[in-house]
Amino acid sequence: MRFRPTGNSMVPLIRSRQLVTVAPVDKATLAVGDVVLARVAGTVYLHKVTAIAGERVQIGNNRGRINGWTSRDRIFGRCVEVDEAPFTNPGAR
Repeated sequence: MRFRPTGNSMVPLIRSRQLVTVAPVDKATLAVGDVVLARVAGTVYLHKVTAIAGERVQIGNNRGRINGWTSRDRIFGRCVEVDEAPFTNPGAR
C-alpha cells in the first residue's frame, strides 16, 4: 500500500506528506529499528519498532516518544520505500 502520512514525528527518516510504501512483513523477521504500520491502543501509526519481547512489539516515533506495546499480529506491514526510493531499517548493519 502507498500513502502520504502527515506529521513530523518521524523526521528526518520520513517527512510529512512523503510518499511511503508499506509491504506485508513476515512478523518473525521484525527487528528493532524497522519502520512499520501498526495498531497500538486503537490508533494506527507509521512508527519505529523500539523493542521486542516475545510476541509483543513496542512502537515509538523517531523523536524518542514511546506509543506503547502491541502484538505482532497488529503489525500490518514494513516501510520499504519513501518517495519511491528503497528504505531499509536505519539501524541495520
